[in-house]
Amino acid sequence: MTNLTITIDAETLQQARVRAMAEGRSVNALLREYLEAYSGRGNTQREAMADLLALARASDAGSGGQCWQRDELHER
Repeated sequence: MTNLTITIDAETLQQARVRAMAEGRSVNALLREYLEAYSGRGNTQREAMADLLALARASDAGSGGQCWQRDELHER
């Protein structure tokens, strides 16, 4: 990975840190995700998820109506 240095005012950074912390994230992670999406790099993951969901919808696989009870699944 490469480091990136940006210049912003202290108040903006402080507000971003507070908001990111409330979301359980870091400013660094937010910026990385934004730049990946902006550059188009994040599209690969979204496209893969869309493909997976399309395959799941088109699949004939299923449980055949079978319902299991917890005890049956976790025999002791």
